[in-house]
Amino acid sequence: MSDPTSQTTATAGTPGRIDTSKPHSARFWNYFVGGKDNYEVDREIGDHIKEIFPGLVDVAVTSRHFLGRAVRYLAGEQDIRQFLDVGTGLPTADNTHQVAQRVAPDARIVYVDNDPVVLAHANALLTSTPEGRTAYLDADLYDPEAVLEAAAGTLDLSRPVALMILNTLGHVGDYEQARDLVRRLMAGLPSGSHLVISDSTATSEGMIAASEAYNASGAVPYHVRAIEEIGGFFDGLELVEPGIVQVTKWRAHPDDSANFAAVDAYCGVGRKP
Repeated sequence: MSDPTSQTTATAGTPGRIDTSKPHSARFWNYFVGGKDNYEVDREIGDHIKEIFPGLVDVAVTSRHFLGRAVRYLAGEQDIRQFLDVGTGLPTADNTHQVAQRVAPDARIVYVDNDPVVLAHANALLTSTPEGRTAYLDADLYDPEAVLEAAAGTLDLSRPVALMILNTLGHVGDYEQARDLVRRLMAGLPSGSHLVISDSTATSEGMIAASEAYNASGAVPYHVRAIEEIGGFFDGLELVEPGIVQVTKWRAHPDDSANFAAVDAYCGVGRKP
């Protein structure tokens, strides 16, 4: 019997599109955070980049920790009960719905990705508390209106939603296009909604070299950006303190010095007035 608290719009047979001859960003990131859903080609480029810039592993791990802190803040302090996670990536520990529903069992989460690798693992994202609901949409960031229309099948878009776009916008090569996609998604959400973004940044020679090596591998390119460009995604929104900061420094526990390590990834949370 299907679980009434979960659903997917995935199309049967889509995993056949998976290409294991080239590195893949979701599998590559999965390798860096200690996951098992990756192939030799992903581990090879991962190990190569570790030699160039070991700090990218820290970026992957600490970005995941930021996700948890941001979701706990939104569900616990802002009473957000709806999350739209675009560019989901492969499931690991403490996915958005797990964190949110520990705080608020009635939270609803919609995951969005059009990647066959992620689609093949979508069922792992579709667990939910009885009070809440999760859904997976096989949809495209480049069509924000279609994403919102499909998400409305699970979320009430007249009530605040947290839009999560983590380590995804770097795949959009043109910065103004990336900003436009974010604007169009936020335009469909009501006052009181929040935007959560994190991305790798061109803040060290090591990160820039790692990005160049990854892009030369045949994988879909990922573009690291300036800190100011990360901030530009929040134009028109009210930035939540502490503003645009390294992922390790966003509301980290003051007693955990490891949380304050310098990494080449910045983040922010903004509220729609």
